[in-house]
Amino acid sequence: MTVAAVILSATADGAVADTLGQPRVRRLADLAWSGGALPIVVLAPDPDGAVAATLVGSEAVYGSPALPESGPVGQMVHGAELAMYEVRDTTAVLLWPARMTWVGPETITSLIEAHGTSRDEMLRPTWHGDPGWPVLVPTSYLEALRAIAPDRMPPDVIEDLAAGIPSRLVEVGDPGVVFGVETQPSDLPQYEGPPDPPAGHTHEWGSDVAAEAGLESG
Repeated sequence: MTVAAVILSATADGAVADTLGQPRVRRLADLAWSGGALPIVVLAPDPDGAVAATLVGSEAVYGSPALPESGPVGQMVHGAELAMYEVRDTTAVLLWPARMTWVGPETITSLIEAHGTSRDEMLRPTWHGDPGWPVLVPTSYLEALRAIAPDRMPPDVIEDLAAGIPSRLVEVGDPGVVFGVETQPSDLPQYEGPPDPPAGHTHEWGSDVAAEAGLESG
């Protein structure tokens, strides 16, 4: 199981904007790696090489955007293809708009863990029931993604895809999945963490140890 992160920025200025002391896409690349995503691909316009320069020394690779007429979905598909070129056995990609700067690495880990038990589902992280980003899309649905109209905006792309493939909402307790760069870090709701194991199961080792010791749970 290999889950890639595809970080998407519509502009070079947005990609390199200062975010807590780091260029935005470098911060996101580091978060993706900390959460267990690999490979990491950053797509953004880069007329002067500034975007690629911010990624030097990180685990991320820079990719030139797809043609503008391919629309947001074209960028998503292109990023997924680049990730699969980097690691042929990539089983899913995290589609991550660069404006979603406050996602925690724990959320990336939770989505990857959930993918391990739900290989055929698109996974959408939620905060108090509201779906957000990054969205985990199995690479087996790349053709379904490619079939979406190029004039659809990113949220609509995901809604269209969810209408045609198995998908699941995953509560992650992370406000960063719905609050983007327009929200100051000091104004973010408190991180809560997932209320249930994202992979849908719990380990029973504690009960086993108690039983072996002759203790009753109470």
